[in-house]
Amino acid sequence: MYKGLILLIVLILIGGFYMCNRWDKTFEKSGNVVVKKVHFKNRYGIKLAGDLYMPKKFEGKLPAIAISGPFGAVKEQASGLYAQTLAEKGYITLAFDPSFTGESSGRPRSVASPDINTEDFSAAVDFLSVQKQVNPDKIGILGICGFGGMGLNAAAMDTRIKATVASTMYDMTRVTANGYFDAMGEKERYELKEKLNAQRTEDYKTGKYAKADGLPEKLTGQEPQFVQDYWNYYKTKRGFHKRSINSNGNWNMTSSLSLLNMPILKYSNEIKNPVLIVHGEKAHSRYFGEDAFKNLKGDNKELYIVEGANHTDLYDKKIPFDKITEFFDKYLK
Repeated sequence: MYKGLILLIVLILIGGFYMCNRWDKTFEKSGNVVVKKVHFKNRYGIKLAGDLYMPKKFEGKLPAIAISGPFGAVKEQASGLYAQTLAEKGYITLAFDPSFTGESSGRPRSVASPDINTEDFSAAVDFLSVQKQVNPDKIGILGICGFGGMGLNAAAMDTRIKATVASTMYDMTRVTANGYFDAMGEKERYELKEKLNAQRTEDYKTGKYAKADGLPEKLTGQEPQFVQDYWNYYKTKRGFHKRSINSNGNWNMTSSLSLLNMPILKYSNEIKNPVLIVHGEKAHSRYFGEDAFKNLKGDNKELYIVEGANHTDLYDKKIPFDKITEFFDKYLK
């Protein structure tokens, strides 16, 4: 009897060890980097989950980079790939899930906030700045897709951030309020507000949050090219992850309300520290990056266009790591 119990305990421990240490990312594991799960709280008391990547061998204190995005993704997808690769280049990196998503806490789930998601970057800086292996005066951030815009907003507010990269960025407040290419007029905008606020009442009545439309389960071939590009990342082995909203869920419909009238790039022209904006030549979202760049001031800002790349190519296929590393090396090392 006791032998059987001991065997059961051993099997449970082995299984638990395996579950804690198995590789659950959408990219291949590097043999030159160590990674561990970490948790930290933001200013609102929300507990955030992250993966901390470090080079296997280093001396002294290293510069660090906090990384998040794309919008609706998790740290096991593109942000983790960026984090692991930059750790190979000699940085301590933190890929984290934003509030209300992934393994981070916050209720209700599947909600975005221009305020709280900006705060999430600063909370990551809080965490990195007290790690004994990190030089607290050499911390940068990198935001992907919608978190490129959030990252610029954080850089405009948080003077501890010494260098910022926005990759294949969206301005989520602009696209929500005005539609793609600013095609939505005042009438359509008001109708959207009416729809979302009516849904808010209904959600309160039912105690449940209605879901916004997400990616289709199957493509018909009639979708816009950028939707097909998203699908080919999030819905295939290339980028699927069960905790990702874009792979396996939907945003709450009323999540859009807070994005409608809070322009996150209002004060980006006040960013004094260096900024690199990276975008794909063929990305439908390219205008967000180009317009954001025009608003930046100073001679330490740069726009880099990746030839032939679409929006999602910068999630995994055509990331210009040499350029990004060169930028961070210049300003953080």
